[in-house]
Amino acid sequence: MSTTIQWLGHASFKISHNSEVIYIDPWKIKNAARDATLVLVSHSHYDHYSSDDIAKVSGANAKLIAPADVITQEGTGEQILPGLAKGLDGIVVQGIAAYNPLKQFHPKLNQWLGFIIQVGSKRIYYAGDTDLIEEMKAIDDISIALLPVGGTYTMNAAEAAEATRQINPETAIPYHWGDIVGSRKDAEDFAKKASCEVKILNPGQAIELQ
Repeated sequence: MSTTIQWLGHASFKISHNSEVIYIDPWKIKNAARDATLVLVSHSHYDHYSSDDIAKVSGANAKLIAPADVITQEGTGEQILPGLAKGLDGIVVQGIAAYNPLKQFHPKLNQWLGFIIQVGSKRIYYAGDTDLIEEMKAIDDISIALLPVGGTYTMNAAEAAEATRQINPETAIPYHWGDIVGSRKDAEDFAKKASCEVKILNPGQAIELQ
């Protein structure tokens, strides 16, 4: 049974596995199919948490998992913290720390998130808005890592490449480029420096995991 990962642009992804459809940080969604069974939101910045876009993608029985401030603003959903996991319809979602140690944009105290998503035999790591942090050394057995490369608010290309050496995923996809911050050159620099296979996607493009 295959799993498809589609980059929707910036930091938004769609993961499809059998009848389950997971959106991560939906933003600037066009032609929404309202097919989400699960929506994951990493933190409350406007380019990651958009109530309008959550509504655009959500199916009738979609569940929302997010940090406390997003749940409070949205008025629904389940809170998750770094280090905790939730199982939903055969999918396991684990909260992973995501923060800037030396910058003010994403404080560790906010308990904002990345995610490890277990679908079938695949473990997908979505880093969220984060720098290279100590907690990444404990992440393992990752099929595909979704990593920010744009710098300023997150890791830059070189730091994201170092993350691949710590995490050792089979494949990585760069994001957080092409909108607000970061350029295709950042994605290409990351691909040159990473220690694993890298797939640079265009917005809307998808890959299939076997």
